[in-house]
Amino acid sequence: MSNKPLKRHTALQPLSREHHHGLLLSWKLREGFKKNIDINRMKTYTDWFYSTHLIPHFDMEEKHIFPLLENENDLVKRALSDHERLKWLFTDEVNPIKALSLIEEELQLHIRFEERVLFPEIQKVATETQFQHIEKLHQSHEKFRDNLTDEFWK
Repeated sequence: MSNKPLKRHTALQPLSREHHHGLLLSWKLREGFKKNIDINRMKTYTDWFYSTHLIPHFDMEEKHIFPLLENENDLVKRALSDHERLKWLFTDEVNPIKALSLIEEELQLHIRFEERVLFPEIQKVATETQFQHIEKLHQSHEKFRDNLTDEFWK
């Protein structure tokens, strides 16, 4: 049996690229913690990433990607639950150190789940017409532009 990765459909590739930036956020947080960077610096960047990139990404997945599977699909339920948990962590003002630590870990796990489990399932059931619709939606999205105002991870 081959563990050869499934080639990502071109309609899902922009989401996979966005996932890459999410994985980089996890790495940046790890670096910040290793270097004992002031939590407010990391929180400022993380808040920017959340509002600028993650909320639109979640919105796209929830409105246009997840519905390609059945409403009661367990994989979709897990992804939606992950999204709610991550939204809660990103907006937690009570304990930002703990929240950022959990974001670093849980965001990475969530992205790996979507890339390795959920997206392959979606690719099995989506029609070419559905993929064309998704591609059109992505054409209006801007390319990722990082906030390099404070590169705390360097």
